[in-house]
Amino acid sequence: MPVTRRLAQIWIKSLLRDRGGNTLALIAAALFPLLALLGGGIDMGRSYLSQSRLQQACDAGVLAARKKLGSAVVTSGIIPGDVAATGNRFFNLNFRDGAYGTTGRTFAMTLESDYSISGEAHVIVPTTIMTLFGFSEMPIPVKCQAKLNFANTDIMFVLDTTGSMAETNAGDNVPKIDALKQVVRDFHAQIEGSKGPGTRVRYGFVPYSTNVNVGALLKDDWVVNNWTYQSRENFGTEPGTVQDYTYNDHWTDISGSQHSSGAGGSYPATFHSATSEAASAFWSCDTPPPASNSNSAYTLISTTSEPYIGPPAGTKITKHYRVVTTGTYFWVELNGQACVTKKTDYNSYTQEFDQITIPYTNAAQRYRYAPIASDVHNWRSESNGCMEERDTYEIDDWTNVDLSRALDLDIDTVPTVGDPKTQWRPQYPNIIFERSMYGNNNGSFTPAPVVTTQSWFFQPGWISNMITCPAAARKLSEMDATQISSYLTSVAPGGTTYHDIGMIWGGRLLSPAGLFAAENANIDGKTTSRNLIFLTDGQTEPYDIAYGAYGVEPLDQRRWKANSPISLTETVEKRFGVACAEVKKRNINVWVIGFGTTLNPVMTGCAGPGHFFEAHNAAELQNVFSSIAAHLGDLRISK
Repeated sequence: MPVTRRLAQIWIKSLLRDRGGNTLALIAAALFPLLALLGGGIDMGRSYLSQSRLQQACDAGVLAARKKLGSAVVTSGIIPGDVAATGNRFFNLNFRDGAYGTTGRTFAMTLESDYSISGEAHVIVPTTIMTLFGFSEMPIPVKCQAKLNFANTDIMFVLDTTGSMAETNAGDNVPKIDALKQVVRDFHAQIEGSKGPGTRVRYGFVPYSTNVNVGALLKDDWVVNNWTYQSRENFGTEPGTVQDYTYNDHWTDISGSQHSSGAGGSYPATFHSATSEAASAFWSCDTPPPASNSNSAYTLISTTSEPYIGPPAGTKITKHYRVVTTGTYFWVELNGQACVTKKTDYNSYTQEFDQITIPYTNAAQRYRYAPIASDVHNWRSESNGCMEERDTYEIDDWTNVDLSRALDLDIDTVPTVGDPKTQWRPQYPNIIFERSMYGNNNGSFTPAPVVTTQSWFFQPGWISNMITCPAAARKLSEMDATQISSYLTSVAPGGTTYHDIGMIWGGRLLSPAGLFAAENANIDGKTTSRNLIFLTDGQTEPYDIAYGAYGVEPLDQRRWKANSPISLTETVEKRFGVACAEVKKRNINVWVIGFGTTLNPVMTGCAGPGHFFEAHNAAELQNVFSSIAAHLGDLRISK
């Protein structure tokens, strides 16, 4: 028994035997329990403080370790080597060894099967006054657990699928488009592996290049019934001029001798008279057709000796013949062959031809190239799924954009039935002709109608990148791994880079107050975290000859024209910036990734600090998506 405790007991017994000064003794005796209470309070206060700070340190340690663990472990199974070190460092910073007079500090962490991290911490708090009562120390144990979880979350992937995505980044062994697909699959697995029971996580896709393919997502009432396209129509016949065919008439007689009455001819070309031959001459050639009809190889031109005027206007004669009054056939082929049959009457036969001109009138079909109205009721089966945007205007004040006029940038307005200004217009690339541009890059754009016999001007489909319609966009929905992979299979590179149309439609499909408001509303009284992940591998690259969401830009002139004060590239980028600002007004988190490219200020300004990344290869892209997943998740203490 401790000496201090023994002395206290002797003192108390002596007080009990001593009858003198009882009042003072009783007061002294009462002070001892009060001292125990006071001392116990002090010691307990120290223990409570130590326990509180130890719990905070434990929580900090497992939170830091779980954050360091990230979400990639769900798919890779690889635990970063510094996870434990990170957790211990944060624990030590929050509860130093010996803090509050404690001793025996310990901290241990465990990775659970659901990828949460559990921790246990322990210290000993030495007592002071309570030592008098046999309590020299108080053990303080605490437990903690951190888990990466997801609340209801919507994720819209807006993915650049232009032609350059078929290229391979330095350090990779697969094209960028294939690397991206694998990273998206892994990202989906990370999210799904971390979400809690009853949590709704939805995914959507907007592949973009020259345009976006959203036709299947639109209601019939959101699309016009008629629209005007830069096309052409027949416009009568162009008056022609008389031309003559060149010929070379010759023949071979029975002896094999060559004869000719003229070679080559000139304009106007004529048939020349052949000289008479002696009766002994026996001329021969292939059997001629009957004089009374014609067949596919020959055309009857005359059965008299009258001069031949010519074939019908616009008819090209390849072979023809003439019957002369003697009853002997003679025909001329325009490919240079000519011969006569053997004579039926040697004495009376005279091969005599008048000079005959065979004219050909080069009348040609005329076309009118202009904006042509078309019925598009059957657009679902006839068009390619891409759309021309609804009404907009050429913006001259970018600080004060009028969304009542720029309906393309108003991502929430639902179209009004019967009002084409508010509706979308299906693309019909096969009927587009870009007057007066030729396929060899000659010519120039002519906004006014053109009437000509020119049978073609440039059509965007001749160069695939000028008309590329990407894989169909997909609305938000819960998707399993098979559905994700199946969809990604349809995504292929092609087209040029129009960032604005990708951002516009990404916002439309995510907005809780627009076209799909009923589908995108919060559920079960829980707020939905909305996120737009915008990935590109290049800079803005529009072409004036492309047929995109705004028609043929130099001809339709809906948002830009050739003499605009800024370039088409600047127009696209400024509209991207406006669209991005509208998206963020809907409380949507925008994440921008440059894959194998440097992000320009327009892109970084759209994302904002901490929300833009650059990845030079597939490994870096994997890290970027894992970082985004960690930000999307709710890293919290679960115990």
